[in-house]
Amino acid sequence: MALLVFFVFGIVVGLIARAIMPGNQSMGLLATGLVGVVGSFVGGFLGSLLGGDSILAFHTSGIFGSIVGSLIVLALLGYSGRRRSFV
Repeated sequence: MALLVFFVFGIVVGLIARAIMPGNQSMGLLATGLVGVVGSFVGGFLGSLLGGDSILAFHTSGIFGSIVGSLIVLALLGYSGRRRSFV
């Protein structure tokens, strides 16, 4: 049950991050959820480095950290998917 709640939270965070990030991210609901879950881990890790709390602690700052982490993941995915032209 906890995994389902965590994935639903990831979908919500991923949708918020996709709404904030400019551009067209063509991905489905599953990929959005995975971006949100990975972004939660990234945001939680960065928050624990800065604040010294546990990674799994639930705070309102953790929600904002999850959104920031999802934006970082979306930016990295957008950068890695972009074709580069040397002409």
